[in-house]
Amino acid sequence: MTHERKKVAKIIEELTMYFFTAGADRISSDIKKDGNQVMITFRSNYQPDCEHMLENLEEYLNEPKNTGIEDIYWELAGSGDPGESSQLLLVGMMVDKAIVQREPGQVVLTLYKELQE
Repeated sequence: MTHERKKVAKIIEELTMYFFTAGADRISSDIKKDGNQVMITFRSNYQPDCEHMLENLEEYLNEPKNTGIEDIYWELAGSGDPGESSQLLLVGMMVDKAIVQREPGQVVLTLYKELQE
């Protein structure tokens, strides 16, 4: 279970670095665990000139879950160059579902992940 908790922390780390690259200066995250299900709520602002970075956000975060890739590469989340979309693809493969809500200058992400025993 320790690795599963570390995976959740890596997801938060990757999203934080991504939004720092998008010019964020207000970021918050919340983790709610209910049994084997984790819900991550992530809020961030971004600079208007970085809006292009968010165009494919929902697509990247809703990549089909791939436990094989996750088991091998989860430790790499948060370790690449900030702002790389490939890191978001990895996050997408680690979560079961992502809901992206965008408003001008702000994003709210709700990510769901089932923890493996």
